[in-house]
Amino acid sequence: MTTSTTTVPTVVSAAEWADARAELLAAEKEVARARDALAARRRRLPMVEFGSYTFTGQEGEHGLLDLFEGRRQLIVYHFMRGPRWCEGCSLFTDQISHLAHLHVRNTSLAIVSLSAWSDLEPFRERMGWTVPFFSCGPDFAADTGTSEGFGLSVFLRDGDRVFRTYFTTGRGVEQLGSVWSFLDLTPLGRQEEWEDSPAGRPQTAPYQWWRLHDEY
Repeated sequence: MTTSTTTVPTVVSAAEWADARAELLAAEKEVARARDALAARRRRLPMVEFGSYTFTGQEGEHGLLDLFEGRRQLIVYHFMRGPRWCEGCSLFTDQISHLAHLHVRNTSLAIVSLSAWSDLEPFRERMGWTVPFFSCGPDFAADTGTSEGFGLSVFLRDGDRVFRTYFTTGRGVEQLGSVWSFLDLTPLGRQEEWEDSPAGRPQTAPYQWWRLHDEY
C-alpha cells in the first residue's frame, strides 16, 4: 500500500467545522465589500480618448467603433502574439462566459492580437471559440501598452468618439471570465440599483434582468 505524502486539512467535528466556516465567512464578506468599493472607485476613473485603428476579422477590415457592435461599452482582451500560442491567454479565453449576458447590459467583448489573421483564425477554429477575434496593427498595440504582452482594456463610446476607461494586466486578469467580473470593470458597472455609481449612470432592479441566454 502506497502512503501519500500530500497534506490534507485537519479533521474536526461538525461543530468545530461550522465555527471555522463562520469565521471564514465573515472574512469573505469583508473582501466582497472591499471588492464592491473598489469597483465603485473604478467607475469614477477618468478616461482618455483613442483615435482610429484598423483591425482584421472574419468579415475583413474593421475600425475600433465596429468592435462595439453598436453597444456603448467594449471590453478588449489583448491576446499575446503567436504562434507559439500563449497558454495563459488561451486559458483566459476558455473561461469567457456567454456573451449574451454582457450584450444585454450594452457591453461587447472582443479578443485582439498582433498575430496575423492568417494565423489567428485557424487557431480560433481549433479551440472552438466563438468570441469575436481580430488582428490588430502595431499602432493599437503600442497605444494600449500591449506590444510585448497581454492585458485587458475597457472602452466607452460617446457617439463616434471612443475612450479607454480602464486597463489591467498580470494577475489583474486572473479572476475575470464571469459576467459580473467583466461588468465590474466598466464605467457603467452591473447597472443595478444597489451599486455606488455616479449620478446619471443607468441602473435597474437587481436580478430582474437575468435571463436564460437564449431568452433575451
